[in-house]
Amino acid sequence: MNISTAAKTAGLPVKTVRYYADIGLVSAPSRSETGYRTYDGGAVRKLVFVRRAREFGFSIEECRELLSLYEDRNRSSADVKRIATRRLEDIAEKQRELKSLHDELAYLVDACKGDDRPDCPIIDGLGNRHAGG
Repeated sequence: MNISTAAKTAGLPVKTVRYYADIGLVSAPSRSETGYRTYDGGAVRKLVFVRRAREFGFSIEECRELLSLYEDRNRSSADVKRIATRRLEDIAEKQRELKSLHDELAYLVDACKGDDRPDCPIIDGLGNRHAGG
């Protein structure tokens, strides 16, 4: 199938499929006589795999590593779990950071009277350098 069909089937933009092929993440198995990239079912499954991995926030290099394990039928599930556990820890840290930002902004919103006066704790809070920033 051509690149646009493969991209649509995988749920990716054509530009992304082309980029993945250009960086060697997912290669097109062959080219047509006219030089166009052609994709088979295996290539499309790899594109779907990468799309899903990227949705979970895995980096391109982590996707490369996961694809290598995906293709290796003699892989150790411990290797896969190590990569996924590291990503899960990154997500948990991001959640803690977002919770802290949420709580701080909620405090500022609650402190603001929202009236016609110019005094605004939100503006003051945004203007003050936070200890962590």
